[in-house]
Amino acid sequence: MTAYFSAVAAHPTASQIDLHTRKGWQAELSLSYRDRGDKTVLKHREQKGPLTVQQALYPEGEVCHSYLLHPPGGVAGGDTLDIRVDVATGAKVLVTTPGATKFYRSEGRFARQLQHLSVAQGGRLEWLPQENIFFPDAHAQLNTVVHLAKGAQFVGWELHCFGRPALNECFGSGKLIGKTEVYIDGRRVICEGLNFSGGDKLLINIGMQGFPMMGTLYLSEIGQGFYQLVQGLLSDIQSELGGDKLLVAATQVEGLIIVRALGHWSEDILHCFTRVWQQARSQTTGRAPSPPRIWAT
Repeated sequence: MTAYFSAVAAHPTASQIDLHTRKGWQAELSLSYRDRGDKTVLKHREQKGPLTVQQALYPEGEVCHSYLLHPPGGVAGGDTLDIRVDVATGAKVLVTTPGATKFYRSEGRFARQLQHLSVAQGGRLEWLPQENIFFPDAHAQLNTVVHLAKGAQFVGWELHCFGRPALNECFGSGKLIGKTEVYIDGRRVICEGLNFSGGDKLLINIGMQGFPMMGTLYLSEIGQGFYQLVQGLLSDIQSELGGDKLLVAATQVEGLIIVRALGHWSEDILHCFTRVWQQARSQTTGRAPSPPRIWAT
């Protein structure tokens, strides 16, 4: 049986991953947000299994803050996390997590994380989860699809830590696959794939340049000149931290700004992405937000 799973892990198919995840924890969470006039409310919530959301918080007044909770504390081989978020016209939502999502080692059995995010015209979603930590010999598929109507505002990031650097533990074995797709007004503007085999020295030394952590931030463009503003901000952050701690750069693709970062510690990438998010909010509302308090606990 172990030999079978090892062969599957090297070249998994969708049907094989479906087979792996039939008997694990099946966690599903669907959230729909609407503008009530005075504030955004969580209009509909549907959940199944060990995945939930705390009571809505309003530290900024009209903006609805939601904290996703996964009580088991980690994702094991065979588990599925399926998260769907729908933001209606005029609604303003910030979604984050109280801590990192841990993907535990498995004997070739895949776990799966699916995220479907949709924002209507005039809505705003700030999707700001803390990092994913992949333990050695973890096997996971991570698929994210973002649908933005024309005129929707979006800031979202993905942070991936390969191994546990604090324990000098690298991602020496395991398999991570998946993709992130962003659609604007029904047209796909970007599709980025993830295909990381543990111990792949070429990817680690050249693609990752020896860093154990990567992050990608996706940001809907905010008027002319904002891309240059982001580039200037990243240059300042790079100078502050130094290239030995953080490498960061931005690209622009058809109404979308993408910031990519490599680092040794989640705090450095989170600090960088937080400042870009704050700049984006300041650009649209005239006031920069404070980081969610849950990040400091």
